[in-house]
Amino acid sequence: MEKASDITEVLKARIDPDRVPRHIAIIMDGNGRWAERQGEHRVVGHANGVRSVREALVACREIGVEHLTLYAFSTENWNRPKAEVDALMDLLVKTVIGELEELNANGVRLHTIGDTASLPESCRATLLDAIAATAKNDRITITLALSYSSRWELVRAAQRIATDVKEGRLDPAAITDETFAAHLATAGMPDPELLIRTSGEQRISNFLLWQIAYAELWFTPVLWPDFRKDHLFQAVLDYQGRERRFGLISEQVTPA
Repeated sequence: MEKASDITEVLKARIDPDRVPRHIAIIMDGNGRWAERQGEHRVVGHANGVRSVREALVACREIGVEHLTLYAFSTENWNRPKAEVDALMDLLVKTVIGELEELNANGVRLHTIGDTASLPESCRATLLDAIAATAKNDRITITLALSYSSRWELVRAAQRIATDVKEGRLDPAAITDETFAAHLATAGMPDPELLIRTSGEQRISNFLLWQIAYAELWFTPVLWPDFRKDHLFQAVLDYQGRERRFGLISEQVTPA
């Protein structure tokens, strides 16, 4: 019987390096349910999910993914019990500090999107320090979506465009898809080609709605704390087996 590491290497070897998505986004779902099944507090699930973040990041780095974006904390998550939110913020600070040396050693650049001004001061300060410390790394960018929702992002983009029009910097007739994208939190990043969601739920949950217009979606029943490299490789292989038409027909994409 093959060991898990052997299976992971087999999956990795099957991936076509010329068709690896530049950008993968993940909705990390199932931490709370994982903890409850272990008879633990929900926060224990989030703490165990840190290993899965490492696994996903290493897997992406190994196959040449340039951007990994993780849905870490939504604007709606502020409505959770205060004790859980406080514990999550504390975990975030400890994780970023604890992983900083490893990020630099592996050429990982840290980035954030979302209403980070709403985060506790200790979180903001830690994130800003880590972002500055990893700014010159260029092997892969990991983006944490924190206090983020796509509706928040779209409204903010519309407000910024409206301000540019009002102040004469932008002609309304000149607004294009590219103009709008340039006002999003992800400006300068390629759109995700692959979106992964764990825990068996099959919805987008207000995440990167503009950016995933043509992304391939991959859902797995695996709870986030159990997510490993082989799951990410399976998702990439599934992605590579799909025909991406962007509104065209098969003959236009792969002419005979």
